[in-house]
Amino acid sequence: MHSKDIISMFDVNATTIWKIFKLTDSLIQKRKSGDDYAPLKGKSVALIFQKPSTRTKVSFEVGIWQLGGNPIYLAPEEVGFGTRESIPDIARVLSRYTSAIVARTFSHEDIEALAKFATVPVISGLSDMFHPCQILADIYTIWKHKGSIVDVNLVYVGDGSNNVCHSLIVGCAIMGMNISIATPLSYPPDKSILEKAKDIALKTGSKIEIFEEPSQAALGADVLYTDVWTSMGQEKESEDRKKKFEGYQINKTLIDLAKKDCLIMHCLPAHRGEEITNEAIEGPGSIVFEQAENRLHVQKGILVFLMC
Repeated sequence: MHSKDIISMFDVNATTIWKIFKLTDSLIQKRKSGDDYAPLKGKSVALIFQKPSTRTKVSFEVGIWQLGGNPIYLAPEEVGFGTRESIPDIARVLSRYTSAIVARTFSHEDIEALAKFATVPVISGLSDMFHPCQILADIYTIWKHKGSIVDVNLVYVGDGSNNVCHSLIVGCAIMGMNISIATPLSYPPDKSILEKAKDIALKTGSKIEIFEEPSQAALGADVLYTDVWTSMGQEKESEDRKKKFEGYQINKTLIDLAKKDCLIMHCLPAHRGEEITNEAIEGPGSIVFEQAENRLHVQKGILVFLMC
């Protein structure tokens, strides 16, 4: 992996994140003013997707096109990632054809191997351990609403062991945000990720706490955030997870424990009636769809930052 990859939240620091956010603001303004800004003109970006996608696929394709570039989508059956062809060979070939690679993989080790052998920037569109583009867009969205990030209290409710939670923990630590995770004891965050994030938090003043009871975590929350109880690749565990995560839901009762101006966030897709109620996702505090829109804007900032 080289310095121009973003495959986990550990690949960025606060300085990098603020540069991406400033680029994002600039790109939004250029788009609004009708400025035909095309920094990726003549460049192609490969999109390797092992997992289904709505927001990641569409936002990257549209973003690359809006920046003047050419997105090339490669479905699982076309590439045979690590089966039909080895990951090092794919990385080296695509590095000769394209100017960057976006990969959405099951295994984080696969995207690490891709980054190791690629000579162009590699961006994670999601792996089983991290979802950096999602969390960068989330933090940007919070900043735009709160006007500040430092000392914002974010509460995550749900599966503490998934890629979104891992990335939120690291992202909050980097930016000086406080994060409380409400999760069953049997689904804690990865120990090594948590320890590294706590080391960062010592320098930034971020507070990281783990709770078993959502009601305890939600007290004084500025942001309530959740994700599905069952992620892609875990479908066989669905019924068991529904039992274990019962009560880990963003609903009116939980919202009433948070601050009056608390924001409601969900990375989508949402299973309404499970991890979040329809009332919560459609309520006045919900910024879920603005959060989704900002995937497009922030990923454009990431592309320009890495490629230009």
